[in-house]
Amino acid sequence: MTSMLTAASPITAAQTRRSRTSLGRLALGLCLGACFAGNALAAETTRYLALVDGGKQAGHQTVTRADDGTINVDFIFKDNGRGPELKETYTLAADGTYKTYAVKGSSTFGAPVDESFSIADGKARWKSTSDQGEQAAAPGALYSPLGGTPAGFSIALAALSKRSDGKLPLIPSGNLTVRKIGEAEVVRDGKKQKVQLVAMTGVGLTPTFAWATQGENPRLFAYIFPGFLQLIEEGWQGNADALETQQKLAEGEALVDLRKRLGHPIAGSTLIRNARVFDSEHAKLGPVSDVLLRDGRIVSVEAGGAIKVKADRDIDAAGKVLLPGLFDMHGHVGRWDGGLNLAAGVTTVRDMGNDNATLQQIIGEIREGKLMSPDVVPAGFIEGESNFSARNGFVIKDLDGAKKAVDWYAEHGYPQVKIYNSFPKDLLRDTAAYAHSKGMRVSGHVPAFMRAQDVVEQGYDEIQHINQVLLNFFVDDKTDTRTLTRFYLVADKTADLDFDSKPVQDFIALLAKKQIVIDPTLATFDFLRQRPGELSQAYAAVAEHLPPDLQRGLRVAEMNIPDDATAARYNRSYEKAVEFAGRMYKAGVPLVAGTDALPGFTLQRELELYVQAGLTPSQALQVATWNGAKYARVLEDRGSVTPGKRADLILIDGDPTANIADIRKVALVLKGEVAYYPSEIDEALGIKPFAAPVKVGVAQ
Repeated sequence: MTSMLTAASPITAAQTRRSRTSLGRLALGLCLGACFAGNALAAETTRYLALVDGGKQAGHQTVTRADDGTINVDFIFKDNGRGPELKETYTLAADGTYKTYAVKGSSTFGAPVDESFSIADGKARWKSTSDQGEQAAAPGALYSPLGGTPAGFSIALAALSKRSDGKLPLIPSGNLTVRKIGEAEVVRDGKKQKVQLVAMTGVGLTPTFAWATQGENPRLFAYIFPGFLQLIEEGWQGNADALETQQKLAEGEALVDLRKRLGHPIAGSTLIRNARVFDSEHAKLGPVSDVLLRDGRIVSVEAGGAIKVKADRDIDAAGKVLLPGLFDMHGHVGRWDGGLNLAAGVTTVRDMGNDNATLQQIIGEIREGKLMSPDVVPAGFIEGESNFSARNGFVIKDLDGAKKAVDWYAEHGYPQVKIYNSFPKDLLRDTAAYAHSKGMRVSGHVPAFMRAQDVVEQGYDEIQHINQVLLNFFVDDKTDTRTLTRFYLVADKTADLDFDSKPVQDFIALLAKKQIVIDPTLATFDFLRQRPGELSQAYAAVAEHLPPDLQRGLRVAEMNIPDDATAARYNRSYEKAVEFAGRMYKAGVPLVAGTDALPGFTLQRELELYVQAGLTPSQALQVATWNGAKYARVLEDRGSVTPGKRADLILIDGDPTANIADIRKVALVLKGEVAYYPSEIDEALGIKPFAAPVKVGVAQ
């Protein structure tokens, strides 16, 4: 159930990289897949519908129980031109756990899925494309598949209902608990039944919420990922919106409690003493200084010992490095992301595509102090209607629709729009001009049948993702990049691309001349080269700090890499993609640091890759602070340790200007009038802390 219960699932991959991701592995992997399940026990055949965009069907799951007790599951989910296709077969023991289990198919990005499990002679044995093992078969323990279908959640619920201790041991490791937090009555053709909202904990990093039936053998009724997906038993889908509303309220209560528990108010004045302040504008580390804060703002920055004002609170930095809060310039914000972001020093996220109502709710909750979260700068998502459309923001068919979308975003204070894969290429120039007339920036993917050079010439100010940039050299007006082609072409062809050739040099020069910002998300694309069983290099530095179930999920590959020669080629292509980012930077092309994947940790790896590409550590930090604020259009408010700006600050127990890996050693985060200790957040999420906290004290 790593796939089901920790959200390293195939659907999570599609959701998090609906670019929402983002990385279709662990990275958001962290909550969705856990919950998709069908019930194999309540009926001979049970069917679920997967709905997106207010009711559009994007998949299904059919669970059939044969006369001999064998259960077969057919599962498919397609969104944004990709998704898993899986066939699962299993039998159950008397305690409701798996006796035998097998799943085959393909993952979101085309990697083969082939996994099996069995219990015999007192031993539990399993094998997948990424791991294998055996251990003594503990009574009542449930195997946790890496590549399973959603059908596992009902199995877990039913098995849990048979245990008196309320805990379900998992194979290979972990324990699952489920707690009821609410109930609702649903109606279908005059028939009524009550369902319960449950919170599942013990695997992954945050609770997973789902709707289940009541009684002796509970099963999944609906899984709802607010703003993105509604998975619900067929025939009952008319209840999905009401269930989503109730679930959001319940999640909100839990989130308010989390913020109260982990946020430490610091209203009034605070003096930070003996800090080495990073000058983000000039990318250099300054001498030891004192920084005075008052009511969430920076009042003064002076030489160490020079500030004589008595403050309400005192922080002794003891020579540690003080940075402006980091910017993640490519997020797809969820209400539960805040802990991972803040613990990593991220105090602002630019959201690059979301359900508009959900994002407005999140922004409002942040403003009202209800949510532990970075602040959000929104980008307005605009997609074109097609069979491959990502169902975020506005999906348009004509120029009038595109202008109405721009108008809505402008009226709601969005500083930019993001164009996506299926956007009609004939509308791009006029839409970009219209957005510019509203004072907005224009960025995005390169729409299908276009090249990066075309979108630059037609009004883009920024391009998302290194693959979208490199595709410029591999596509023509007949190449459909709405499919997995946009990943496999880059993985296959970049290895042989001559960066010193005239077409490449001319393109880089064009980007530099027009100051086109590039949001490369290099760490996200590490999946291009990962083979089954290999630890993802994007998270290798933090893997030992994560719970065992997530460590296991980090070895699941996403791409179809059939042999050693292909692996070597894809690895070379990825290394050259990193090099290309460095070449653009050295030529004067602005970069911004984004993730599109697991919050927090991915940004830290992104900065390491910039250094690998040839930036100095200080330049990489500048990209994640000054550049982020500049291109998010909030530089007057944050992005540097400057009097008058917001006190969004992080204290590092190390020197990331000398060793960029030290950026993981965040000892203290100040976000306005609230202090957070990353060690407390990490421990609350089940993560081994990276640095001892520097506490805010009362001035003596």
